[in-house]
Parts: sequence; C-alpha cells; structure tokens
Amino acid sequence: MTILEAIFLGALQGITEFLPISSTGHLILARSIFGLTSEYALAFDAVLHLATVSAVVVYFWADIKGLINATLRFLGRLPVSERDLTLVKALLIGTIPAVIFGLLLESLMDTLFRNPLLVAGVLVAGSLLFMYAEWVYMNSHRDSEMNVTKGFKVGLFQTLALIPGMSRSGACIAGGMILGLSREDAARFAFLLAIPVLTGAGAKKLLELIVSDGSVAWLSVGFGAAAAFLVGLAAIHFMLSFVRRHTLWPFIWYRIILACLVSFIVLFS
Repeated sequence: MTILEAIFLGALQGITEFLPISSTGHLILARSIFGLTSEYALAFDAVLHLATVSAVVVYFWADIKGLINATLRFLGRLPVSERDLTLVKALLIGTIPAVIFGLLLESLMDTLFRNPLLVAGVLVAGSLLFMYAEWVYMNSHRDSEMNVTKGFKVGLFQTLALIPGMSRSGACIAGGMILGLSREDAARFAFLLAIPVLTGAGAKKLLELIVSDGSVAWLSVGFGAAAAFLVGLAAIHFMLSFVRRHTLWPFIWYRIILACLVSFIVLFS
C-alpha cells in the first residue's frame, strides 16, 4: 500500500468516524478496493482508532480537564460541580454496554458482520433510526439535561454500531435526540463517549497485531494516522457546527444513496 493510499484511508476514517455515515462501513469497502492484507487491516484498525480518539481528546481537552478535576474532587470529598460529576458517571455507565456486547459479538464482528450487503442494509436501517430521531425531536423535543440513566441508554444505542454500517456517532446522536437532548448536546456526548470505546478497541487490536508478529509498513500507517487525526479534528468541529443549525436529513439521504451504490457494486460487479 502506498503512502497516498494510506493518507486516503486515514482521511476517510477521520471524516466518517465523526459524521453519522459509518466509518467501518466505508473502510470495509475501501479495503476491498485496495486489497489490504489482514495484517494491514489490523494495523490500520488499531492505529486509526487511536488517532481519531486523539483528535477527540485534543478538541475537547478543556472539557476533559474539567471532568478529571470533578472526579478528583469527588474522590477527595471536596465540593464538586454536580453537572460535571453527572457527566462523568454518564460516560462511565454509557461505556459498559459497548464493552459487554463487543466481547460477546466479537466473532460475528470479524466474519458475518463484514458482509458488504449487510453493510448496505444497515446503512438503510440507520437512516430509518435517524428519521425516527428527527420525528421525535421535532414533535416532542425538550432541551433536557444529561443524567446517568440517559447515559446508559445512549450507551445501548452505541452498541448498534458494532454492526458495520450503523455509525457509532450517529447511533449515539440519534439516541440522545430520542431521549430529549439537543442535537448539539447529543453530538458532544457521543464524541466524549468515543474516548473509552475507541481507546479500548485500538489498544486491543494493537495488542493482537504485536502478538501476530505481522509485517507492516509502519511509515504508511503513520501517514494514515496523521491524516485521521487532522481530518478528525476538522470533522468534529464541522459536525458540532452543523447540528446547531441543521437536521440529520442530509446524512440520511447520503446513507441511502451509498447503500444503493454498494448493493449495485456487489450484485453486478
């Protein structure tokens, strides 16, 4: 794989991880085009996950420092912002479903769930979820606050993204909107919730790569990671700005068109 191909894949990961259009679904299709070996695929999964989570940490560093401070003050029995402490608890509780279901469905994720036609079907299913979220939002929206129960429920929505084609950020944003959060608050929580999930997934795959002792061109992987990080920062900023003023409908139509394109390529190639 050339450096340009690696940069393309990294940029693709950076965009699609934070826009609700499915990063895994796009990367599966891209890898089939470039013909990546399993070692390369594993290396990219590991490094690109860690690169995108680094983008989240950098972008939300001020928020993260506040959450760390709230946690330390709580552990030290000092006065603490109830809002920050609630967000910490919601993030911790929201991570649990992804960990449990991720371990239970790991074998399916590496085999059955990688079918391109399944990806196409889930792209459409995700669009239906987003349509429902928009319907609920427009008809009964009430700018409610995040709490631990909602954090857990958003975490359950996040488990849908274990199936390629759903979109982790999209499932969380839609779930948050259904639960009464504003689009922006739902997106912000979705991105913060990515930190433990993507860190765990990236670390696990990196360990698997080290154990497998596969041959990987790390220079290309490094360029891909840099692209994922830089494009990821831009994508986070774009998405937060977009949902302040717009609905999810552009992403809904994009996913449906992409699903039709994937199905056509698979069935007629």
